[in-house]
Amino acid sequence: MKPLVVIGFLGSTLDAGKFGPERWNKWRPSVGLTMHEDLRVDRFVMLHGTPHTRLAEYIASDIGSVSPETSVDRQVIDFRDAWDFEEVYGKLLDFTRGYPFDPDAEDYLVHITTGTHVAQICLFLLSEARYLPGRLLQTQPHRGAPSGAPGSWNVIDLDLSRYDSIATRFAAVSAESTSFLKSGIDTRNAAFNRLVDEIEQVAVRSTAPVLLMGPTGAGKSQLARRIYELKRSRHQVKGPFVEVNCATLKGDGAMSALFGHKKGAFTGAAADRLGLLRTADTGMLFLDEIGELGLDEQAMILRAIEDKRFLPVGADKESASDFQLIAGTNRDLGRAVTEGRFRDDLFARLNLWTFALPGLAERREDIAPNLDYELDRFAEREGNRVTFNREARERYLAFAVGPAAFWQGNFRDLAASVTRMATFSPKGRIDSACVDAEIGRLARLWRADGAAQGDELDDLLDPAVMEALDPFDRVQLAHVVAVCRRSRSLSDAGRSLFAMSRMRRASSNDADRLRKYLARFGLEWSQLAG
Repeated sequence: MKPLVVIGFLGSTLDAGKFGPERWNKWRPSVGLTMHEDLRVDRFVMLHGTPHTRLAEYIASDIGSVSPETSVDRQVIDFRDAWDFEEVYGKLLDFTRGYPFDPDAEDYLVHITTGTHVAQICLFLLSEARYLPGRLLQTQPHRGAPSGAPGSWNVIDLDLSRYDSIATRFAAVSAESTSFLKSGIDTRNAAFNRLVDEIEQVAVRSTAPVLLMGPTGAGKSQLARRIYELKRSRHQVKGPFVEVNCATLKGDGAMSALFGHKKGAFTGAAADRLGLLRTADTGMLFLDEIGELGLDEQAMILRAIEDKRFLPVGADKESASDFQLIAGTNRDLGRAVTEGRFRDDLFARLNLWTFALPGLAERREDIAPNLDYELDRFAEREGNRVTFNREARERYLAFAVGPAAFWQGNFRDLAASVTRMATFSPKGRIDSACVDAEIGRLARLWRADGAAQGDELDDLLDPAVMEALDPFDRVQLAHVVAVCRRSRSLSDAGRSLFAMSRMRRASSNDADRLRKYLARFGLEWSQLAG
């Protein structure tokens, strides 16, 4: 067994007594902890102030008489005010940094029975932060036992996972938080569930910026708001949630909207304007489509993240705002950095916590629970509960998870689809006829979108190749090109395009399959990426 070292304060009141035989008639925690047969203390690191030197000498002597194997290492720490938290914590921190701890060779217990309440709290915090590399030791006298008896002792392990009831509660709270981030939807996609588990841990344990990537309609905005609400419920933020779509910030107005301006800063500036960053002070700022910001705005955002300060338009004095940032984008910011459209230093600052949200086509097993969620939202919004009959629900889901459903707008397409069916079902039941009409409507919507995208093929293919394309191939190729443009990689695009057929194959190489398809038309991934 490794030697056991106990670190604790001399109790100027509890350890004190008359300097004579009568002192043994009193329970003294520093002496008592060395009198237990089942707790061998090899060294006692006694913390005390200069005014209590004489008492420390007596206690060290008494420990030597009852436990000769225990050496006493007296450490003098003087406080001007033992109830001043800042002073006590600072000096104890200095002690921990200077003391030669050796956890590989010794075990440590931190005695929290003696000392002022402030000192005990500081010992707890330093142990929890691992500055003191030990567990907590608590002692107390036995009721009804002789007053000079050693009392009892108990070790408190700060690894709460070792306590079954606490660990169970923590697991339940964590699961509740994860469900909260998913808006209570019982999602079935394993990769997405793992992703949300990671986001939940980051949300409650970090104040660093978070970057949410994913196609339009993948749920970035809703997830950002849920992260804010989770942190607010835990009192980690108290200010507002401020959301802005950076694609709407253009020209000179972008600086003013983000950072505010002073009256008279430019034509039309009739009054001071706080700006979105100031509005988000002590709260959370969600910059959706951050890749659309200009380079000047990016530079000021970076400084505001790092220094919490920025200069409003027309001001000669900086403003301050302490906000947490969530950024969203459907662009490949790494590629944008390479092309000089996004600052590499801002990307590096955002890239600590990056989460890529999959589109609906990559989460087809989650369509069913999201269908119920959208019906609930419709009921809350319109005050009218609408449900499917069984045949209609089966018919809609068969289409929704099948290869004919492109879900180009992702969850926005699904939400709009449910709203239309519920609106066209005044009796509160969506039937098969309503579903068939909606399937036809979605097919026309996606076909029209594909036709519009087909115009892009003129810029990609030679006129001779375009002339030789059948209309069917033209629509299909246009959809493939659209998926490639919004995907992060060739493999990502392949997984989206071949999601259903991949489930029926023992092995797959979606990237190679897509590469060969594009090669039929003389196209390469590098022409479409981003």
